[in-house]
Amino acid sequence: MRILLAEDDASQAESIKTWLEMDGYNIDWVERGDHAILAIEQHQYDCILLDRGLPKATGDEILKTLRAQQQQTPVIFITARDSIHDRVEGLDLGANDYLVKPFSLEELSARVRSQLRQHQSSADQYLRYANLVLDSQGKTLTQDGQTVNLTAKEFQILHKLMQRPEQVVTREQLEESLYAWGDEIESNAIEVFIYQLRKKIGSQYIKTIRGLGYRMSQD
Repeated sequence: MRILLAEDDASQAESIKTWLEMDGYNIDWVERGDHAILAIEQHQYDCILLDRGLPKATGDEILKTLRAQQQQTPVIFITARDSIHDRVEGLDLGANDYLVKPFSLEELSARVRSQLRQHQSSADQYLRYANLVLDSQGKTLTQDGQTVNLTAKEFQILHKLMQRPEQVVTREQLEESLYAWGDEIESNAIEVFIYQLRKKIGSQYIKTIRGLGYRMSQD
């Protein structure tokens, strides 16, 4: 899961980023509103944490643009504006949730989880392919009814492949889903994760399409 954090307070942003990374999320952090707009245009996020008082483009302006474009990515306002009027205004702008500073990081995690659950339809919770069943919310995989233990990154790769099993997923798309900005990526990292997945579920389920990427297969 990839989250955009738009927060101009560096100390607070670092705390939030570190905390959510421990929860297993990949966090892209920007300090300016115009940079947030660029990030949203160039990447697909599962959730956006948005300060209302950003420089260059306010959180309100960013949210208005998102909703005008019919983008339904969950947005949680994180802000010091704490009056009832501010809360109502923020929610009416299209925010999915509103968290007033200072807040506990535990509560932030819970609200992120809540938004991800609500955004993900029940039909998409369970992805099935052959004898594999992947629970997107529970972060578990079963094969013939037996639990298969996956690392977080192995799970994310398989989730990406099983979302559209008939389509080829490129190496770059897999890296995009696994890593945030600035993360060090070893040149063979994706190949290593694919190798580990094949050992756990069977080599026939993930096919290499030479020069393009990977897709699910029953060959």
